[in-house]
Amino acid sequence: MKVVILCGGKGTRLREETEYRPKPMLPIGNRPILWHIMKTYAAYGFKEFILCLGYKGEMIKDFFRNYTWMTSNVTLQLGRKPHVQFHDHHDEEDWRVTLVDTGEETFTAGRVNRIKPFLGDDPEFFLTYGDGVGDVDIRALLEFHRRHNKTVTLTAVHPPGRFGEIDLAPDGKVLQFNEKPQVTEGRINGGFMVVSRRAFDYMGMNPDQTMFEQAPIRAISQAGELMAYLHDGFWQPMDTYAEYTLINKMWADGKAPWKVWKL
Repeated sequence: MKVVILCGGKGTRLREETEYRPKPMLPIGNRPILWHIMKTYAAYGFKEFILCLGYKGEMIKDFFRNYTWMTSNVTLQLGRKPHVQFHDHHDEEDWRVTLVDTGEETFTAGRVNRIKPFLGDDPEFFLTYGDGVGDVDIRALLEFHRRHNKTVTLTAVHPPGRFGEIDLAPDGKVLQFNEKPQVTEGRINGGFMVVSRRAFDYMGMNPDQTMFEQAPIRAISQAGELMAYLHDGFWQPMDTYAEYTLINKMWADGKAPWKVWKL
């Protein structure tokens, strides 16, 4: 089963970082956030990826083309019979990554539509965004989707708080400060979707100019074919520089709830 990741947007709200590289390549520690998302799926046994490239997609191609070079100690034999010896192995050696140029200005429905030829005979696929992490139970998500057998399952999450939450005593003393609380009321689409091939019937006449999250999803919902998998655990997008800094601090402190794999 393929994992399709949307990697083509321009990330304009993080322009200070994305002016020079695509948003999925922004690092958490020493690896891009895209790698962290892929590691989450791989931890549950899903290691076939299709990346929908667009803005500065060549940088993502370079990352994977040079992956073994960048993660291994190497001995080079120079001269007329050059030889390369890699001294290390990594857990990603069994990943299969398909990189598809879906256009720099293409909207998300068009990006999804363009990867259809790479799905093979799979009746369904995972779909998510290249800029958010979470400790979603991917196996449970898939089992939920297969039980109800609707066209799309999205993961409904609590949006993270944008401001610090302060618990005050009557005299003004701060009893508790939570830097980034999870909002307990209301839910939003956190990505981590499972999509049946039937979804391609809802893409419309001009998918390249259509956001999958708008007209197609609304039509799927109106047809009674949209379900939500409720996730009450950790989820965090990386939409702003403050969130970029927060996620990196969590990783540096060894407090990264989305790290469901072993190094």
